[in-house]
Amino acid sequence: MVEELLTAGAAVAAAGFVYVVSAARVVKQYERGVVLRLGRLRESVRQPGFTMVVPGVDRLHKVNMQIVTMPVPAQDGITRDNVTVRVDAVIYFKVIDAADAVIKVEDYRFAVSQMAQTSLRSIIGKSDLDDLLSNREKLNQGLELMIDSPALGWGVQIDRVEIKDVSLPETMKRSMARQAEADRERRARVINADAELQASKKLAQAAHEMADEPAALQLRLLQTVVAVAAEKNSTLVLPFPVELLRFLEKAQQAQPPSPAPPAPSAKPIPKRPTAA
Repeated sequence: MVEELLTAGAAVAAAGFVYVVSAARVVKQYERGVVLRLGRLRESVRQPGFTMVVPGVDRLHKVNMQIVTMPVPAQDGITRDNVTVRVDAVIYFKVIDAADAVIKVEDYRFAVSQMAQTSLRSIIGKSDLDDLLSNREKLNQGLELMIDSPALGWGVQIDRVEIKDVSLPETMKRSMARQAEADRERRARVINADAELQASKKLAQAAHEMADEPAALQLRLLQTVVAVAAEKNSTLVLPFPVELLRFLEKAQQAQPPSPAPPAPSAKPIPKRPTAA
């Protein structure tokens, strides 16, 4: 009798151990457990830690609550200004309601991926090429709103959407390179012309100052000679300004004319005697 009781107790203990092992579950800190009992959702969501389920009756679905980084495949599209581009992006999202993520959508990751691709194509068709290249922050916000609206019904919250790269055709790249080069050349010419204008105004002012003071012109000439003679040259080119010639000419005209020498007196020519 005692042996039978011991055998029955050991069997019960073994069955209990097997039951506990089969029913025991561990939910990690970044997970939440959704229990379906006979196909029906249990209201309580299992929190992190050790939990028990009924073997063969309950089914535990673990849902990751971390932020998920999902790349969006590159999408080909035509912009509003008829330019063919290829755009790829990255999306960051997380589950905020584990029960909705299990019950209301079959695979929330796949659903978010498909919605992101569709929204990205729509954004490409509504935007100009310049917006895709320079105004990405506004496009990222619009793309986030387009994906977040249906995702909230699945228990998913879109944290951030970023457009990574915009690929252009080679012909468009060459056209943009020529446009940029022409724009840089135009700005260089405008800057050069502006510099010439400012320099001409300064030279005109200097010319007026030198016209009032002739000695300034001589000093400028001496400075030029010193600058040229500073280098090791065997030949010295000395500029001679035209204004200096005019100054000398005016000085010569200002001098009084010298008196002319007296003309020699004419002597009478003697007549030769004629032969008889």
